[in-house]
Amino acid sequence: MSTLDGQRSAQSDDGVVIRPARVEDVDAVCAFGAAHVPPHYTPLIGAEAARQQVTAWWRPEQIRAAVAAGRLLVADAPSGGVVGVAQYAVDASEAEIYKLYLDPGFREHGLGPRLIAAVTRSLPADVTRLCIEHFAGNARAGAFYEREGFAVERVEPSATGRSELDVVWRVRPAAGPRA
Repeated sequence: MSTLDGQRSAQSDDGVVIRPARVEDVDAVCAFGAAHVPPHYTPLIGAEAARQQVTAWWRPEQIRAAVAAGRLLVADAPSGGVVGVAQYAVDASEAEIYKLYLDPGFREHGLGPRLIAAVTRSLPADVTRLCIEHFAGNARAGAFYEREGFAVERVEPSATGRSELDVVWRVRPAAGPRA
């Protein structure tokens, strides 16, 4: 397995390659979001809010900007194309994962931890905190992030008054394997 710096990629025994996204991936990443975000979020937050997630966060111009900044990773399966996405930002000594999504057929195979590890390896050495957020109603995500060492830092109540739409912010040290 090689490290993720520059344009090198990381591949595992299952053939899934995690690599920096390229401009030619923009349409596939947008299609991935449109295919997987609504079915995942609809039972948690409702169909309209799930559609709004795609409209707000999976637009081609938004994805293109993340690619240009070098802050979007994709997981490619040998026969399935994009099966995972991780997008992050860096601000001083803190990084935030904005997107961490998997094709449901690729869950429970260690791909989520591999994407987080790839983000971690991509961070500048002076980043000390790695943050992530999720809806309170997404218990599966909360349990996963907890297993990955993210502790709850704060909960922001939803303006809607719906507790399942509260935003749970989690943090962990950014230090970890970078090779």
